Amino acid sequence: MTVVLGIDSSTQSTKVLAVDADSGRILADARAAHPDGSEVDPQHWWTACNQAMAEVTDQLDEPVAAISVAGQQHGMVTVDAAGEPVRPALLWNDTRSAGQAAELVDAIGADAWAQRTGLVPVASFTVTKLAWLAANEPENADRVDSVLLPHDWLTWKLAGGGKAEAFTDRGDASGTGYFSGREGRWLPDLLGEAFGGRNPRLPTVLGPTGTAGRGPGGAVLGAGTGDNMAAGLGLAAGPGDVVISLGTSGTVFAVTEEATQDPSGIVAGFCDATGRFLPLVCTLNAARVLTAAASMLDTDLAGLDALALRAQPGAGGLTLLPYLDGERTPNLPDATGTLTGLTRHNMTPENLARAAVEGMLCGLAEGLVALRELGVAVRRVLLVGGASRSAAVQAVAPALFGVPVEVPEPGEYVALGAARQAAWALTGGEHPPVWPVESVRFEVEEESGSAVWEAHAQARRTVHGSIQSTGEVAAG
Repeated sequence: MTVVLGIDSSTQSTKVLAVDADSGRILADARAAHPDGSEVDPQHWWTACNQAMAEVTDQLDEPVAAISVAGQQHGMVTVDAAGEPVRPALLWNDTRSAGQAAELVDAIGADAWAQRTGLVPVASFTVTKLAWLAANEPENADRVDSVLLPHDWLTWKLAGGGKAEAFTDRGDASGTGYFSGREGRWLPDLLGEAFGGRNPRLPTVLGPTGTAGRGPGGAVLGAGTGDNMAAGLGLAAGPGDVVISLGTSGTVFAVTEEATQDPSGIVAGFCDATGRFLPLVCTLNAARVLTAAASMLDTDLAGLDALALRAQPGAGGLTLLPYLDGERTPNLPDATGTLTGLTRHNMTPENLARAAVEGMLCGLAEGLVALRELGVAVRRVLLVGGASRSAAVQAVAPALFGVPVEVPEPGEYVALGAARQAAWALTGGEHPPVWPVESVRFEVEEESGSAVWEAHAQARRTVHGSIQSTGEVAAG
């Protein structure tokens, strides 16, 4: 038996899976927590990684043949000439660089950014964080010898750090804002302009089966990748598949053969972990819409499900725009949630629960629309994340998305994708190993989706117009 490790270094924790490279069977797993915050000393990730790896390897009878790391995207890890972090890493959810993002867009225009990088800068992306560092901590910026992403840094540490060469992959590199996915190369001119004329070293970009040296026990180190790319690999997503993740926030991403570019910035044109592309839409409001609605109705999530399933499609005319934490898609950062269509007759717990489910899913369906408008084919949706287990979500989603929905069995698909990449690096084959992904399929059985979607769209147009006319926020 050949054992590989997949490591998921997320915002909140490190998850490690030991997997049989031939069958995809999970042999052992462990988790170690990370500190809270959007600014973190990367040493915490290294400590958690070692802790979780030790717990896993203690359960194994066979040596580990290969390891790959999947990490949270966009984080800025700056390293000095001695190999030490210059300052704590800034994570994807650190928004202090919003002003620099706007300045970068103004400098060359959204169209040029989308054409060159597949992205339009927002505070999440690494390039904006480097611009913030140059403007606010110039002495630290001067000390930066190389810039890494979280997964790059961990892979480099596993290889011994110090004089070891640093590596990355197309997938994670494509989320920086200074990489061309279409051309497969860094764009040092964009990096230099953002970083005040400084040109730090960047990791070598590897292909899907590339290796980044040797790790503990002589294990082969895979290239690693970003978390969304690893999830796609773990789910075995291919062209025609759209993965919709219903976590705290929501993501909608597809696997395509051709690069996409969207000057509106709604769709980020990432690369995937297989040599293809991964256009992605992110929303702020997903699973927490359901937990908030359950709390409002003085019930739990199971109770919310039961209520929603007793209501008819369309919730008796109630429509919820679930912008409870503002929204990124559409770009309404200061918006709040809106419940429209209230009458004495439809104000029931059942209709309120149904409106919450439909409103959350319509928000994700907007991401599907954005992908389709770029020519992305959609033949099925793979629905993952905590809220995908909701019976009401499973019942409503196919009609709203307009395609069959498959709900894979619960699993750590980011870590599993990293393990699959590690196994692929061992073989160097044309395709990754085939590992089964069990799922339940839900067909489109009712025609209510278009009516619900149109009601949601009408409410969106009305509320957006009201917001714009009062000048409270500017819609994207």
